[in-house]
Amino acid sequence: MSEGGGSAGSGGSDGVPPGPAAAGPGVPDGPLRAGGQAGPGGPGGPGDLGEKAQALPAPDHEWRRLDGRTVLVNALVMAGVAGGAGLPALFGLLRGMPLWQALGWVLAGAVLLVTAATGADYVRWRRTRYRIGPERAELRTGLLLVKRRSLARERIRSVDLTANVLLRILGLVRVRIGTGEQTAGGESTLELDAVSKAEAERLRIQLLARTAPSPGPVEATDGVLAALDPVWIRYAPVSFVAPLLGGAAVGAVMQVSEWFGAQAEVIDWIWGRFRDTPLIWMIVVLAGAAIATGVVGALGLWIEMWWNYRLEREPGGTLRVRRGLLTARSTSIEERRLRGIDLVEPLGVRLVGAARLDAVATGLVKDGEDEHADRKTLLPAVPRALADEVAGRVLREPVAPTAASLLTPHPRAARGRRLRWALTTALLPALLLALLGWWLTPVLLWTALGCAVAAVPVAVALGLDAYRSLGHGVTGAYLLSRSGTVRRSTVALQRSGVIGWTVRQSVFQRRAGLITVTATTAAGAGAYDVPDAGESQGLTFAAEAVPGLLEPFLIRDDGVRTGG
Repeated sequence: MSEGGGSAGSGGSDGVPPGPAAAGPGVPDGPLRAGGQAGPGGPGGPGDLGEKAQALPAPDHEWRRLDGRTVLVNALVMAGVAGGAGLPALFGLLRGMPLWQALGWVLAGAVLLVTAATGADYVRWRRTRYRIGPERAELRTGLLLVKRRSLARERIRSVDLTANVLLRILGLVRVRIGTGEQTAGGESTLELDAVSKAEAERLRIQLLARTAPSPGPVEATDGVLAALDPVWIRYAPVSFVAPLLGGAAVGAVMQVSEWFGAQAEVIDWIWGRFRDTPLIWMIVVLAGAAIATGVVGALGLWIEMWWNYRLEREPGGTLRVRRGLLTARSTSIEERRLRGIDLVEPLGVRLVGAARLDAVATGLVKDGEDEHADRKTLLPAVPRALADEVAGRVLREPVAPTAASLLTPHPRAARGRRLRWALTTALLPALLLALLGWWLTPVLLWTALGCAVAAVPVAVALGLDAYRSLGHGVTGAYLLSRSGTVRRSTVALQRSGVIGWTVRQSVFQRRAGLITVTATTAAGAGAYDVPDAGESQGLTFAAEAVPGLLEPFLIRDDGVRTGG
């Protein structure tokens, strides 16, 4: 079903014919040429990925090879892997043989591993070809079993550029071409690993071009929409990443000590430091050390991911995000694929008045190979006012639709549901401990009481906050929905992008006079809920947001269908 209001559908060409292929440099089938290759250089900012091609053009119908320096990159990577694996192997061999003999075995194994891997990668490079035709982007790989994959250019939704430290030193970029469809085996993507920076930029511009550029004036909204402010780093320690990294650090210490057979010694050493310290203080100190480690890790991770960040709108209507310190990343989103904005406020970030922005767009579906990529994020955690301002710039709206003052609160019955959920979640562990204490030992009864006393106030606070976070509304061309407490999300979705409505009502909701209305769209998560709205409130909202879509299924109080 195509989207209403004249918007593009969720798939196909979106009604825009592919434009002529742009000429540019490449590596045609045959001997490699120096022309069009970016020379090696030190790592720079993400602007490295934006270099324009300067060499002689090559016909697009020719098959091209990847850059030959990719073999060197993989050889260096395998050398690092061999070194990392060889060190524990060396310590293990030293228990049964002299140093020179153990070192000889480890070096021989490392040389064999690197040689075999480099040879295999050389064959892969020799047997990999790609070409960009007027209608299709094609990739051919394989030695004995040749695999040929292609994507229709009219279905290509994204061209992402990534370069880690080694690739940047050698002037190379990994190109990922995607259609945004959810398919098995990564059939909706083509990955070129790797090509020169100039060739990668040429491919990005060429594949995202649909029509010939118009000579009209550049709009005032083109250019940089947001750029890095170093003070944003203060929001990194309050994210959920910090405690996760702290726990991971503790697990890593225990795992590495087990590899070397020293786990018992590590535990004895820690116990020796706190032998005369009360147990509660030992737990507090160790937890504090883990959290401090997590905070340092979160700061480092934030710097790696968001340093050199820039969000800009290119002429022709493409939003481009560039970021990364060691690994440079470039993500492009066509504006005509954009269906809205998701303003996300995780609990820790929200407590300090910050939020981040995610794009709600078609063509950003994650496949199995890219499940951890953060391609939809347009803006990291920043002050809430700035997030609203950038949202307005992205959507070309004078006032951001995500403004909280535009939202309608939900009935009080929704508050009771959230309090019951929160209290049930908090008291269930205490109940289990109490049952075990009744069967086993009274100590668990006191533990259950302590857990309940500590958890109930937190549960009540979270339940009340979850109710206050509920809201919905319609403003201009967008419908709004907000919900969540641990992760509060405010979605501004184009009304023309809604292709259907789902109305759900459980037994408990029916007793409370509540319903959950879900807007279905081809973009983003595919469905966005307005949970626990009043019955008439939710139906009126859906009918007002997209007139004519839900009315045929509504019945007035007098029993007459509103659709006629």
